[in-house]
Amino acid sequence: MLTAGDSKMFIVEDDDHFRETFIDVMSLKGVEVTGARNGDEAIRALKQAYPSLIIMDVQLPDMHGFDLCRRVKRLEGHRDTPVIFVSASTQYSDPRDRAEGLLAGASQFLPKPISVEKLWSEIERVLQTRRPS
Repeated sequence: MLTAGDSKMFIVEDDDHFRETFIDVMSLKGVEVTGARNGDEAIRALKQAYPSLIIMDVQLPDMHGFDLCRRVKRLEGHRDTPVIFVSASTQYSDPRDRAEGLLAGASQFLPKPISVEKLWSEIERVLQTRRPS
């Protein structure tokens, strides 16, 4: 179960439909989500926003998601912010690519299409494992 401290998320996704649907569904669950269409927008926004979790597409129009994740992790206040990668590309189904995403700083790597229920389940799991017992 998410707590009040987990009620803000950020999504970096160039697919407007996916991003807006995610934002709408999360708002129904009481979670505030802001988003960006590309890496540059995300970096600018995350210099001033401190979400409890970031959902990030791997293939963005201006930079690779792995590179963006590394940059986000270097921003003040984001070193420990969990990142969940999502990707529709079968290019990233190879375990070595998934490992590279995790090495870039992601907590999880999920394939698209993904149901909102499955994504919600993974979000809860990632946030639970982040919390100290």
